[in-house]
Order: sequence, then structure tokens, then C-alpha cells
Amino acid sequence: MIGNKLKVARSASGLSLRALADAMSGIVSAQAIGKYERNEDMPSSRVLIALAAALGVREEYLLSEDELVLEGVDFRKKARTSSREEAALEARAIHMLERYLAVEDLLQMRSVEWEQPRSAPHPVADLRDAEDAARSVREDWGLGNDPIPQLAELLEERGVKILSLDLDNIDGLAARVRRKDRSAARVIVIKRSSWSERKRFSLAHELGHMVIAPSGGVDEEKAAHRFAGAFLVPADVLRAEVGVNRSLISIGELVVLKKRFGVSIQALTYRCKDLGIINQAAFGRLFKTFAERGWRTMPFEEPETMPPEMEEPKRFERLCYRALAERVIGEARAAELLGISVRELDARLDQVAA
Repeated sequence: MIGNKLKVARSASGLSLRALADAMSGIVSAQAIGKYERNEDMPSSRVLIALAAALGVREEYLLSEDELVLEGVDFRKKARTSSREEAALEARAIHMLERYLAVEDLLQMRSVEWEQPRSAPHPVADLRDAEDAARSVREDWGLGNDPIPQLAELLEERGVKILSLDLDNIDGLAARVRRKDRSAARVIVIKRSSWSERKRFSLAHELGHMVIAPSGGVDEEKAAHRFAGAFLVPADVLRAEVGVNRSLISIGELVVLKKRFGVSIQALTYRCKDLGIINQAAFGRLFKTFAERGWRTMPFEEPETMPPEMEEPKRFERLCYRALAERVIGEARAAELLGISVRELDARLDQVAA
């Protein structure tokens, strides 16, 4: 039955039942499509072809029995985000993941499993325990104390699927992915248009949720924030750079640190406060300045902002190019997997070749 696949594809496209019926030139009604989604009826071959064309998928996709389910979904969102927006993002994530796993299958690759650090999950009974958790994860993964140049790439190497999507009121999500006859995968969705320093912190924050186990009333969001800061900016390195106790830190100094660690000026300021390098008064003065300069509100454009493309996941795209080069798929299939036109694919390939 095609019900779930059809509903996911329609939600991912942002179409209502009526809009999908209109996109099919009215060959079936919105009510009929609703019946297909509830598995109360099956479309004819003609209708199936029209459904696939209107949704930009293949008929084989709608007929496939493989289904992905997101579990433990954690959204990073604004208060005004609607349940409909959340459902649409979940559908888009599933739709993208299905393509991701499809190209791995086409290349006969074993889907990279989530490489949970040996020492995880880390009990966190106090926010300071998140510091130890971040240090342990770095040790388990052999990262030392060096800045992490490409966090999305690192997480994908460790088996986390990173998806970058165009989003509005939602900054992203993290979830487990239940797959038929396979172990659960992990996925993180990030907002494509965000500055890269914000993407990096979001990725580290979601990694924190995966590896810590808060207890004793510890706020999990605050613990994940503390983990993210410690993972991206190790305490020993920051203290070596700026000292143990400072009465003030200039914005110029913070900009230099930002370029080294790839995190925002505001995240660095929080890090200095959390480690006791600056006191609450110095922290307050800095944040007053940030607010006056407009850095606390959209579009959060601090000095030396890192362009969005600097922290973008590339593994799925590389796999599509590889499948095309090895003639496992043709240009039309590669373009479909990437969600672009054949013309745009050719332009990308020319750029890569250059």
C-alpha cells in the first residue's frame, strides 16, 4: 500500500490534498487522494504516474515497502512554530533520508552506523559534568584539543546523517531513524541559510543530546549547551589563550578567537563566563554592547561571520557524483536524488571538474 509514502512525499512538497489534486490537473479529487493516503483505495496506473510526476518522485518510490520512522524528535524552533510546520519538516527529513540511503544501496555501501563514543552515555548531575563529557568524547574520537575545522564532515564520518534544508521558523531537528531490518540511524537537520558558526553550535548541541544522560533535575538543554561550548572550545585551550581571570575582554580579542574556533562571539563570551574567566558584571557589559550593535537579533550578523556554505554537509552529494561517475545511475536519476534539474547537475559537474 502506498499510503504512508504518498503522505510523506506530499508533506515534504508542502502541498495540501487540494493543491496536489490541482497539480494533477484534477484527474482525481482531493478526497480520492485522502483515501489513497489512508490506504482505503489504490490509484490506477494512470493516477499513480500523475501522482509521482506532481510530487517529483518515481512511481517505484511510492510503491516501495521500505519505510523510515523518526523517533525521539527534538526540534530547535521558535515559539510560534506550528505543528503543521513540524510535521512538514519531519516529512522532508524522511524524504531526504530515503534518497540518502538509496544512493548508499546503489553503491552497495554498508550504511555508516552511528559510532557512539566508548565512554557514552555520560551521566550529568551538574552542568560542570558536561565539560567532562565533551573532553571524553574528544578523547574517544582522537580529536585532541585542536579546533574542529568541519564539524558536519566529522559527524558524518561517525555515522550521523546531516541534512541541510531551507527552513523558516525551525532551526533544525535531531532524531533517531528506525529502519526495517537495520539498526537505528541518527539524523540532524540544520538550517541551510544560518551563519556557519550557528550551524556548528547547533551540531555540537545535538551531539550533546546524543551522548549525555542528565539526572538530578539538570536541565537537558542547558547541559547540551554547556557540552557544545566545551566540545568546540576546550577549557584548557581557552584558558591558555586568554588567561584564567580577566576583568574584561575586548571585542577585537573575541573576533580573533572566533576565527580560530569557529564559534560566535556570543558563544565565546558565554564560555568565558562558564569557566570563570570573566565575572557576571563583565559578561553583562559585553552583552549590552552586543545588543546595541544588533548582534542579538536576526540576522545575528557579528563581525567576521562565517558564510553558510563553510559548514555544509557534502557526503550525500559526493555519493551521488560517485554513483554517476561509476555509471550506477544516469544523469536523470542523479538529478532526481539531488533534487535539482539535469541542467543544474551539469553546471555543478562542470564546476567540480574545473
